Amino acid sequence: NVLNTMMMSFFLMGLVGVLWVVIGYSLSFGSGFGNEFLGGLEFLMMNGVGGANGNTPPFPGFTISASSFALFQGMFAIITPALISGALVERINFKAWFWFCLLWSLLVYCPLAKMVWGSGYIYTHIGALDFAGGTVVHISSGVAALIAAAIVGPRTNWPANGRPPHNVPFILLGAGLLWFGWFGFNGASFFAAKGAGLSFATTSTSASAALLTWCLIEWLKDGKPTAVGAATGAVAGLVGITPGAGFVTIGSSLIIGAATALCCFIAVQIKSAIKFDDSLDTFMVHGVGGTIGALLTGVFAVKEFVDPNFFPKAAEIMATKGNVGMFLAQLQAVVLAYGFVALATTIILWIVGATVGLRVSTQDEERGLDFVAHGEEAYDPMTY
Repeated sequence: NVLNTMMMSFFLMGLVGVLWVVIGYSLSFGSGFGNEFLGGLEFLMMNGVGGANGNTPPFPGFTISASSFALFQGMFAIITPALISGALVERINFKAWFWFCLLWSLLVYCPLAKMVWGSGYIYTHIGALDFAGGTVVHISSGVAALIAAAIVGPRTNWPANGRPPHNVPFILLGAGLLWFGWFGFNGASFFAAKGAGLSFATTSTSASAALLTWCLIEWLKDGKPTAVGAATGAVAGLVGITPGAGFVTIGSSLIIGAATALCCFIAVQIKSAIKFDDSLDTFMVHGVGGTIGALLTGVFAVKEFVDPNFFPKAAEIMATKGNVGMFLAQLQAVVLAYGFVALATTIILWIVGATVGLRVSTQDEERGLDFVAHGEEAYDPMTY
């Protein structure tokens, strides 16, 4: 199933990449509908998006071009449903995956991006902080993965026929590439090179602390640290710091990384104990990590780092109610995101299941989805 697993993510570079240009960006950052939950249609086909634009939403005064902003945001839109795939590998119908991602991107991701980053409800009324996607990307994908894994169900004969990771060196290679890429993910969310050093430093520090914490826990629990555990810990730390990367100190990022790793590790143990088939721990790392990171952003946010020109409601909360008020705002945003994503994902899965079916047959699952879905094999059978 290695090709199918990779295609579930790579294919979204095409599907969501096109969807974002046609309508997704407009629904996320437009204002034509005149509400705080969905944007509008004024940027269809990226109409009017290009060249220098000092009023790129949602941050008036930023001087990057509107086209650069739109393309950068498109990266988040592609990544988010790709994360969901980790909970469903080795049994979901690829046609169902196509329709689910199309509908989910339009009906879940775009409204949530509008609410948080597009001067929508969470940004304007709740005032919650999300520097680079703790709520929009990680909580949304994690909760959707949890719901999807529960509805689609576990792999046939799992966990009795559970297989080890396909290629552990590739896991480490991927984690290293991801760590490097996360500097763009978080660092570039400052939308300027000058001043991005804080989010760059907190990102790496949190990942380091989380990797070390995960390995130490494994060492104490099982007598040896694992390579897969080290990679998982690093990713947990990257997820945890994402919502607060530009709002907390470097010292606080150490605590956030360690706390996120501990909570994600516990979540993975619970998943294994109850035999829940979230195949690649999507909710346990991204959902739990995004939640812990969002809440700890409220705890550790520094008033001076919350610019009132860009985050007026959050700055007001920090000035009048301090970190307690900020924590409560973060909690409100988390609860809203959980409820909205869970309900919408359930409805979308019901629609897709009723029309094209969610799972492949038991026979196709046993045969392997590389051949069944794509007519290919990752490796020449004669070589192994």
